[in-house]
This record gives sequence, C-alpha cells and structure tokens, in this order.
Amino acid sequence: MNPILEASDLKVLRGSRKILHNLTFAITSGTLTGLIGPNGSGKTTLLRTISGYWPYQGSIRLHDREIRRWSSRALARRLAVVRQAPTLSFDFSVAEIVLLGLLPHKTTFQGYSKGDYRRIAAILAELDLDGFEGRQMQTLSGGEQQRVYLAQALVQNADLLLLDEPTTHLDVHSQYAFLHAARELTRHAHTIVVVFHDLELAARFADHLLVLDKGHLVASGPPAAVLSESLILDVFQMEASLYNNDHGELGITYLSAASQS
Repeated sequence: MNPILEASDLKVLRGSRKILHNLTFAITSGTLTGLIGPNGSGKTTLLRTISGYWPYQGSIRLHDREIRRWSSRALARRLAVVRQAPTLSFDFSVAEIVLLGLLPHKTTFQGYSKGDYRRIAAILAELDLDGFEGRQMQTLSGGEQQRVYLAQALVQNADLLLLDEPTTHLDVHSQYAFLHAARELTRHAHTIVVVFHDLELAARFADHLLVLDKGHLVASGPPAAVLSESLILDVFQMEASLYNNDHGELGITYLSAASQS
C-alpha cells in the first residue's frame, strides 16, 4: 500500500529549543499506527504538527502535498483529530456534537439536511451508539463520550484520524471497546494514528509503532519487532519481562523502575 503521510527530516522548534529532531517516517494507508514514548517525548507535538497547528522545518506530506500548503478548510476535510473527551461547559446532545464534524463541508449559513441526520445515525450505529442522537452528553459514560467524538471525526469524512491519548481516564472495558472500534475502521479505508501510554494496548491494536524519546525517533516497525526489554529499559526507564500469552499476544510484566544514577 502507498503511504498516506510521509515525513522527512522533520524538525519543530519553539523559540530556540528544538522539540522534534529530524524525524523521517511513513504511515501506510489503511493501518493503525501507535505513537509511544515517555511524557515530554514529543508525541502531542507531532500530532499538532501533522494537524497543521505548528510550523515546522523539513517535510511532512499528506497525500504527497506539504501540510503547510493545505488550507485549514481543505486539511479539515482530509484529517480529523480526536482528543481526550473535554469537559463541556454546556450540555449538548450527541447529535449536536457529531454534526460539528460536518462544518468543513458546509458553507456559511448552510443548514443540515435529512441526509446529514441519516448519516450520523448510521455512524453512531456502527459505534454501538444506535439511537443516541437525542441523548445529552453529560448523561454518557466516558467511553460513550469518547465514541461520540470518534463519530464526529467519521462524519467529517477524513481519511486520516489522529487520536491523542483517547483511552485516558477510561476503564479497561471502555479502553478495549474504543480501540476495537478504531481498529475496525482501518478495514474501511481509514488510516489512524493513536498516542498510547499503555504498551500492551499498543502492541495489541497497532500495526506499526513509532517510538519517540526526547524528540527523536528511536524505533519504528511492527510491535513484535520494536518492543523489547532493552527498549523499555532505555526509553521508559523500566525493567520489564516480555512474554506471549495464551492467545499469542505480547504481555509485559514490569519489574521495577530503573535507577536514574
């Protein structure tokens, strides 16, 4: 498959401080890429740069076109971001939140059609939120709210989805339900980049991993090839033991925090 996104010698600076150092990677269409690294390694900076929010040096191309050359409106039609579910100041309905995903496709003062409402109903049903259109967001669980924001991204009809720590604050069941839903989307031509904190979740759901440390890309490849006891020690400062469970999936037992001396 062809890459949907390619970065070459990508650098991001804030003032005189370099945040990302000469990153080169490619993200293949129809895959789920996991972005992992310790706090402060540059994961969110990379997502914001891909999203067009932060200036950069080097090259980062979406559909073979530099991100900086896309207009914000055109980029929003191609790329959607799902962040941790925010705290809402007002109680919106599910339909009101999801319909916001259509804004890049609407002209000023253009309303929503019956077809738009049919579309959001179909997408909500895909995410096991059938009939939720009239529910108020504040009545939903954290996992349900996060799937509503995923529905908003899907209504946007973007072919690249960026998920920034989407399972933070979710219980174990909700984490797996959300990531299963995201993983299923790759079977329908969506390409997804997810920031993970949990390495076992990254290994289970990602096709490919990018490992950042202090703004450098230190490893890239399939989870089985990337995750090792030595990498976890070097990057995450944890002594760990790796094993395969009864289903052949990678498991990690953390033994102790590595000495900082």
